[in-house]
Amino acid sequence: MSFTERWLLPEGVDELLPPDAWALEKMRRAMLDTYSSYGYELVSPPLVEFIESLLTGTGGKLELQTFKVTDQLSGRLLGVRSDITPQAARIDAHVLKNQDVSRLCYVDSVLHTRPEHMMTNRSPIQIGCELFGEQGIEADLEVVSLMLQTLAIADVPRVHIDLAHVGIYRGLMRAADIDSELEAQVFDSLSRKSIPELNVLALEHDQRVIEIIRDIAQLSGSIDALDEIRTNITESESLATQEVLEALDSLKSFSKGITERFPNVELGYDFCELRGYDYHTGVMFSAYTPGYGYALAKGGRYDSIGREFGASRPATGFSADLKALVRLGASRREPHVKAAVVAPYGNDELLLKAVAELRNARPVIQRLSENDTNNHGCEEALSLVEGEWKVVKV
Repeated sequence: MSFTERWLLPEGVDELLPPDAWALEKMRRAMLDTYSSYGYELVSPPLVEFIESLLTGTGGKLELQTFKVTDQLSGRLLGVRSDITPQAARIDAHVLKNQDVSRLCYVDSVLHTRPEHMMTNRSPIQIGCELFGEQGIEADLEVVSLMLQTLAIADVPRVHIDLAHVGIYRGLMRAADIDSELEAQVFDSLSRKSIPELNVLALEHDQRVIEIIRDIAQLSGSIDALDEIRTNITESESLATQEVLEALDSLKSFSKGITERFPNVELGYDFCELRGYDYHTGVMFSAYTPGYGYALAKGGRYDSIGREFGASRPATGFSADLKALVRLGASRREPHVKAAVVAPYGNDELLLKAVAELRNARPVIQRLSENDTNNHGCEEALSLVEGEWKVVKV
């Protein structure tokens, strides 16, 4: 490695500099204060854990995103967390052992082996909330409300939320009793939104369920889309199972609840959204804004993730990348700090008192020596005027 290369960061790893770092800290404080007002307790899990604990119940995708190292003390494999949600589930189930509703929030760095998409990096700062112990749709509404307030604090304009429910797809697959190989093909085509491939699969295997999934994948728009889906499914009696119909009803109630609380938020449906299929168990939601092609925040229900920790509790939550939110609002952001004042060098008691009092209102940069004549970018200075220290123009 050459001398200049020593200072390069790894590809996809970045750092925050002024003023973005100050903006992130201000945003972090405001968001955590909001979560606290809802009764959420702050947790700060470790950066590394034993790999068995870190990946419990999360599926294969998270494993691919996790850096792995060998612990020099135990010889066991450690993982550098790529998501804080499983850690929150471990804390709820194994540490807190709370039998009542548990509300946890967090904000910390995570590390990914690869960027999730082209507009992010491998070292996001993840912020989010997790709610454990409540099965009802009210818990999901509280979480999505916090997500929307998070985006409001970040000054994200014109939020659009895409909704889905993993139970619709999962229930249809179970009702049709499709073999695992064909299900994998359908899943792959649906996740890539490849309607032509779904047409071919439906024709080749003569499966009505694939046609219904194809039709669902093309639906979007208002809440009326859910009624159309229900009509399509109920036309086939064998597919209209209780699991599928309850998923539709749950998604409809969830949509109505969001609209009642946030009438100005745009809602849509994306039934091709199968992220987290391995561990999500209910409604899923993703927040977007025009001009940014990826989800700014996402979440949903994941009731089974705590089972391996000895407590299979209902769970729902959301998370966002604080770095992405800061950078999205960079062009609209006002300066975080007030203009600084330069003060002369010295240990005079009245000077130090004046500096201390002024620092309660704005930054003061005191010169460090008699030879320091630099104004340090300040347009005002603390100067002795008629026996009193006053702020004057430089």
